Amino acid sequence: MQETLAKYLPELAVGPCYALIKDSQVHLKIVNERVTRHGDYRIRKDGNHQITVNASLNKYRFLITLIHEIAHLIAFEKYGRTIKPHGLEWKKTFQHLMLPFIRPEIFPSQLLPLLARHFRNPKASSSTDAQLSIALKHFDEQQSEKTYVYELPIGCVFRIHNGKLFKKGNKRTKRYECVELSSGRMFLFQPNAEVELIKS
Repeated sequence: MQETLAKYLPELAVGPCYALIKDSQVHLKIVNERVTRHGDYRIRKDGNHQITVNASLNKYRFLITLIHEIAHLIAFEKYGRTIKPHGLEWKKTFQHLMLPFIRPEIFPSQLLPLLARHFRNPKASSSTDAQLSIALKHFDEQQSEKTYVYELPIGCVFRIHNGKLFKKGNKRTKRYECVELSSGRMFLFQPNAEVELIKS
């Protein structure tokens, strides 16, 4: 298991992550990329805990995702199954588990202030923290050919991963109003959503 983890995690995070996995008696499954999520946690039919994490993630996002999912397991065990999946109990657990990893021996110095800010009040997904998400993407082995929504001009047409086309509109507080061309419905997009420019 430690040899496998060494392929996906920063070197000094391997031992502590292995200990967390062992202590929580969870089955870790590393899977092919899913567009809609980085990882998930569930209880299998046999009652055992299972966490899946995308194999395609860079080592820093893999670490954040793994700890995010372990935090679900520990929060449910400690506070009961009725808590909200990303409620206060999960946030406290995630902060507590993540704190020992937020140091320069594990994360590059340019990520540390962004991580410190993010973990004051962690979100359901690190992808909804646009600044942190964009900074993490710089460490992807394969740089994406796609463009971020915030980089596109207002009024341009873009395509998302499922082939649907949208026209970019104005920015609300944090997200962009975009109209789906086929239905005319309005959707809100995170500034760091990766899309394909069709027509500017």
